[in-house]
Order: sequence, then C-alpha cells, then structure tokens
Amino acid sequence: MNPLFRKLSPKATHVIRMDHSHVLTAFHQYDEDASPQQRKALANTICLALEVHAQLEEEIFYPALRALQPDGAVLEKSVPEHDEMRRLIARLQLLDATDPEHDRVFYELMRDVIHHVADEETVLLPQAELMLADRLDELGAEMTRRRMQLTVPRAGEMAANTVRAMPASTMLLTAGALLAGSYVVRRAFERRA
Repeated sequence: MNPLFRKLSPKATHVIRMDHSHVLTAFHQYDEDASPQQRKALANTICLALEVHAQLEEEIFYPALRALQPDGAVLEKSVPEHDEMRRLIARLQLLDATDPEHDRVFYELMRDVIHHVADEETVLLPQAELMLADRLDELGAEMTRRRMQLTVPRAGEMAANTVRAMPASTMLLTAGALLAGSYVVRRAFERRA
C-alpha cells in the first residue's frame, strides 16, 4: 500500500467513529413534514452509508479484532445486528416515501443503529484501541481504500440523493452563493484584463 496514502488515512477506529457521526447526523435531519422526495433521498443516503460501513467492518475491522479476541460478546452480536439492519434497509428501499410504513421502518432502523453504535462506541472501539494499537493506521488505510472501491461506482447516486435531500431554502441559498461567487470571480478577471 502507498505509504503516503497510509499516512493520510485516519486510524480504523476514527473511520468507524466518523461513519457513526455522519449517519447519526443524517438520522436527525429526517423530518416527517419534508417532501416525500426529500425523505426518500435522505433515507437512501443513510442506507448507502450504512451498507458501506457494515461491509468495511465485516471485511476488515471485525476479522482483525476477532483474531485477537475470538469470544467478544459485542463483536459476536455485531454481525447479526448488521443482518437486521440490511433487512430493514431492503424493506425501506422497497417502500415509497408516501407510504406511512416508510417512516415506521425508517425509525426502526434508526433505533437499531443507535443501539449498535452505542455498543461499539462504549465497548468495541475502546477494546480495539488497546488490542490493535499497532495496526489501527494500517487497518484505517485499508478501510479507506476499500471505501473508495465501494463508493466510486455509486458517486452519481450519492450526489443525486444529496441534492434531492436538501430543503428548497438550502438549494436556493447554495445557488445564490454560487452565482455571487461566479460574479466576484468574473469581476476579478475583468479587472486584470
């Protein structure tokens, strides 16, 4: 692996914590009063993030931890929790956001993920920081590389969901800022000419 890439990648436990923060923040952006399009886009964004996160943990992080602690209780229940999360994601993806079941399944997914995150943050990650201290950089780089492999093919989908999930006021503000920025840049170049 490229030494610079390895050096620039966060430690494995930091990768996991950043994923947790990202998803928890996205969960709290969900608003039942938002348009069905916005709710569906935010749910899709969360589902993709969770799928990638679970795959990174299962392929890279859990095996490294299991090699040192094969009988860890939190680790043993993590994969079945991921399986339940995948079941809820599959159900959520089949539902139209106008279906009242969509919100119910979304909140069930949110509850399950929050419980899972609490276990990992309070038990699993502190254990990993002790047991895998000398490998966290290497594992973090491997997780970062694998994330790129998993997300690059879905970049268009991720961008579309991000735009659709934005409230109209945020889109207008962003468009206004882009227009103002382009005006300032154009004026700066006109003055130089």
